Amino acid sequence: MQINECMTTDVRIVSPDDTIQSAARIMADIDAGILPVGEDDRLVGFVTDRDIAIRGIGQGCSAATPVSDVMTYEVMYCFVDEKVDDVLENMSDLQIRRLPVLDRDKRLVGIVSLSDLAEDETSHTGKALHEIARPSIQHSQHL
Repeated sequence: MQINECMTTDVRIVSPDDTIQSAARIMADIDAGILPVGEDDRLVGFVTDRDIAIRGIGQGCSAATPVSDVMTYEVMYCFVDEKVDDVLENMSDLQIRRLPVLDRDKRLVGIVSLSDLAEDETSHTGKALHEIARPSIQHSQHL
């Protein structure tokens, strides 16, 4: 199976100039922990809820702080036509839970997360991972 068969394609993008408050609001609205950061039709990084909490608020930044002050500039990604097993191995090696998915022109086409990849419930590991990673009202960040 290829990544394009299991990735999320409905992705919201923020600008480096957007505030961390607006990024956090979008994350709450879509119940996501990561947002790609784009500039001039290119992916330039990403911002996570952890970036906002640790690099932002934890360091005394205000809600008006630009995303560029807390975002991660090192962009790890996979390609839309890669095999799921290869992407899983890469995510494991990098110890990351989510990856932007790019086409071969390096344009953002989606995001793949552990919960997307945990859909294979045929193995005990897949079943457990699916249950752990699935969205839950109990742990939802919706306001």
